[in-house]
Amino acid sequence: MLNQHKVVLVTGASSGIGEAVAARLVHEGHHVVAGARRTDRLQALAERTADAAARSGGSFHPVRLDVTDRADVDAFVKLARDRTGRVDVLVNNAGVMPLSRLDSLLVEEWDRMIDVNVRGLLHGIAAALPHFTAQGSGHFVTIASVGAHQVVPTSAVYSGTKYAAWAITEGLRQESDPSIRVTTVSPGVVTSELANSITEHGAAEAMRTFRAHAIEPDAIAGAVSYAIGQPADVDVNEIVVRPSRQR
Repeated sequence: MLNQHKVVLVTGASSGIGEAVAARLVHEGHHVVAGARRTDRLQALAERTADAAARSGGSFHPVRLDVTDRADVDAFVKLARDRTGRVDVLVNNAGVMPLSRLDSLLVEEWDRMIDVNVRGLLHGIAAALPHFTAQGSGHFVTIASVGAHQVVPTSAVYSGTKYAAWAITEGLRQESDPSIRVTTVSPGVVTSELANSITEHGAAEAMRTFRAHAIEPDAIAGAVSYAIGQPADVDVNEIVVRPSRQR
């Protein structure tokens, strides 16, 4: 393994939690392959982490990625495997959250959430699982949400996708060989761009109040770092991280 550190793939790495996870892991000396559609953001992150990578022995490789495209995800994992010789961790982080009431009938937004939050997760599993099985080790980390544990008005579809993400990841854990570890991290309110995609006025207003107390994305990055840093015989199955004021 390169420098005894891990090769970690992170999806949705251009902002928010994904950006924080990628940056933290580079600082810790891991070799991060970061995927997102906004390659300009990835390049900026590469420049910001260059000094840390030089000090820690880690590295950062930006790759354009659309998780809704299965071939794109396959190529993303294969590129990392070809470049580094192995893939140790896949952090399935990419997600969207355009909240709305069901009677608003924003069907295209529902479809987008299903495509990114559910199909994107499945594409990541399908791409990485054969590599993990062949090398006899690997670690899946799914970034879900407290929305995987509760439903509130305007969150029906979003929570549905996150319940699905939780269930898929738990099923993966139960079905996987013990050499493959599986972790679900469920963040509460985190400072990010997620709420910017809400187009329904009422949901946007409610979210502004809901997000009055938010924690920084690095809190979630710390949880990911903790999970992947455990000994091979320790599998951290689930972590919920939220602001202390969020009950």
